[in-house]
Amino acid sequence: MSQGIKKTQVLAESAMMVALSLAVFLVSEFIPWPFVYGGGFSMFGQVPIILVSYRHGIKNGLAASTVLALFEMIMGYKNFTYVTGIAAYLIVAFADYLIAFGCLGLGGMFRGKFGEKQASELALGGAVVCIIRFICHFISGVTVWSGYCPEGTAVAWYSFVYNGSYMAIELVLTVIGLLAVGKLFNLKRKSII
Repeated sequence: MSQGIKKTQVLAESAMMVALSLAVFLVSEFIPWPFVYGGGFSMFGQVPIILVSYRHGIKNGLAASTVLALFEMIMGYKNFTYVTGIAAYLIVAFADYLIAFGCLGLGGMFRGKFGEKQASELALGGAVVCIIRFICHFISGVTVWSGYCPEGTAVAWYSFVYNGSYMAIELVLTVIGLLAVGKLFNLKRKSII
């Protein structure tokens, strides 16, 4: 396969996976979750971006996840109306969007580390990026969103429980989705169909 065709295939797959991920995240927003102020989980919305990283490398995964992060930030523009000050804007932009969703591009970091255990490599990469994403949201929670903490509750504890409650579900769903895809498809082939 020529370099030009390979680049076109990577670009096309990445664009489709970003679109799929966005669609899943959008549909998930219409489902009422018990989170009053934001946050929530998707039904396998992170999986497509992690697959890009696994199939085409971290560089391409980070490019796809950055595009997803920018779209997520645009869709979550309303969150910026709740904060004041440049520091708060920057923390929300980076901790809640750019780094939180951008880290999904690291999901392929374990490719080739466990021999033929593709599903395990995917699942571990997915778990790691979910933990990174949780840390981002936790930091945002204790710095920017601390005013929403109930009186008498430690801010760090509240951020941990609040963000951990939906990110734990996101982690489980992501790992399940990646294990299933890893068992069903050989993602190291040029075409998985």
